[in-house]
Amino acid sequence: MPEGDRRMRKIALLTAALGLAAAPVGALAGSRDTAPVESGSELGGTGGILAAMGIAVVIATVILVTDGNDDPDLSVSN
Repeated sequence: MPEGDRRMRKIALLTAALGLAAAPVGALAGSRDTAPVESGSELGGTGGILAAMGIAVVIATVILVTDGNDDPDLSVSN
């Protein structure tokens, strides 16, 4: 398989993965009307988890796109 096809396949897969990872973040960004509650929720800290996931996606993208390219160049002429 030519190197260009392999690289485009990696980029397409990474773009799809990034889109899937970003979809919940976009859903969270929408405003919602909420009913008042008597006691607040004790859950919190989801921003740190989302930030860590985003950083992991960026690092994985950089690693996969810059994979070293140690393959020798193949001649197209005979």
